[in-house]
Amino acid sequence: MRLSRSNFVSSARAALAFALLGGVVAVTVAPAAAFAKEKEAPKPSYSKEFVAAAGPIQKTLTTAGAAKAKGISDADLKATLGSAAAELATAEAVVKTSQDRLAAGQFAVQLGGWLEDNKMRKRGIKNMLDSGLLEPGKVPLFNFYLGNFSYAEADWPGAVDALTKAVQGNVADNAAAEMLADAYAQQGMGAEGLTALRLAVDVRKAAGTPVPAAWYKRAQVIAYKGKLGPQAIEWSLLQVAAEPTAINFLGAGQLVREFSAFGKEESLDLGRLFLRTGALDENPKVVSREYIEYIESADPRRLPGEVLKIAEMGVAKGALQANDMFVTDALTQSKGRIAADKASLPALERDAKTAATGKSAQAAGDAFLSYGEAAKAEEMYAVAIAKGGIDQDRTLTRQGIAQIDDSKFAEAQDTFAKVTGIRAPLAKLWSIYAASKSGK
Repeated sequence: MRLSRSNFVSSARAALAFALLGGVVAVTVAPAAAFAKEKEAPKPSYSKEFVAAAGPIQKTLTTAGAAKAKGISDADLKATLGSAAAELATAEAVVKTSQDRLAAGQFAVQLGGWLEDNKMRKRGIKNMLDSGLLEPGKVPLFNFYLGNFSYAEADWPGAVDALTKAVQGNVADNAAAEMLADAYAQQGMGAEGLTALRLAVDVRKAAGTPVPAAWYKRAQVIAYKGKLGPQAIEWSLLQVAAEPTAINFLGAGQLVREFSAFGKEESLDLGRLFLRTGALDENPKVVSREYIEYIESADPRRLPGEVLKIAEMGVAKGALQANDMFVTDALTQSKGRIAADKASLPALERDAKTAATGKSAQAAGDAFLSYGEAAKAEEMYAVAIAKGGIDQDRTLTRQGIAQIDDSKFAEAQDTFAKVTGIRAPLAKLWSIYAASKSGK
């Protein structure tokens, strides 16, 4: 199934009409004497065969141009150009030199524009590029035009070839890179398309120019539809790093979860990220399921204080209904356990420091983190890591969260960098959040 091409094609077509007929490339037709004069120059030059054959098309275009300047109707203009296509073909058939090819291309672009013949315009642009005489600064733009015509014709290999050159030349039109990625995807080569789009991002960054947000979104669509999990995660991280907004954290987190083997512990730390980034403040209907996931992962029997906070927040924001059985049960259970849970914290801390392994310290860190006691939580996680016998990646993730809560953003980034396994993308999201908080 093809993605819609109408937006790409229409915007590119408008740019092409302006550029080719509005003055970026002056498609002028020189008199025969000019051909002869230029022929005397050593380089570049016209062949005598082309000079002879170009006379009729040159004359027709000159006459049509003068009539158009006087306001001739489109219908009358096309009538005036009745023999022009055949005259152009005659001239094209005898092209020998690079200067011949450039001129033939200019004729085809101008005539194709007046006749609304995109195949002719495409042929003309290709001849101009193949001549090797275009100004270097215009080559990426003309490759974009050529790629656009190929894309519109569903000539995917042709589109890939031309658009790759346009993107490598850092063409200004943002549609080029998206079209390139999609041209690959249309051939079942989504991974290659994403590699090409990543190159476009790198080229823009190297040039110090902004990367369009649409590129990140297009990449994620291609990756998601192609079931390319690692690429979907990569592009979601790139997008949120470029624009660390609440909605981007929400989308990136959901993609990371979609393509990762998350259990309750990973889902809990994702919910915590959504809470801190403001993702849970988005449209209540959109984030309702995230509140439920958060509560289920935290579990009122294990982290009652955190469950109570999230359940009450969800109700207040309209994401959860107070009379829903799930919500009622979560509120009732958490309220009934908080007092005893808080009272157990001092003993839990003492036991953690004397235990042979780090498991008690890890549990103590989890408890302190859930009640917002960041400094205590960080201390307990450090003890757990030193003693060992724990889930290292989970403990490091939560130590980083505690450091963020304590405004230790640089330390948190260092901690998250140590996380491996299925938690690595989640840790990268947390690290991006830490960087956004520190302003680095």
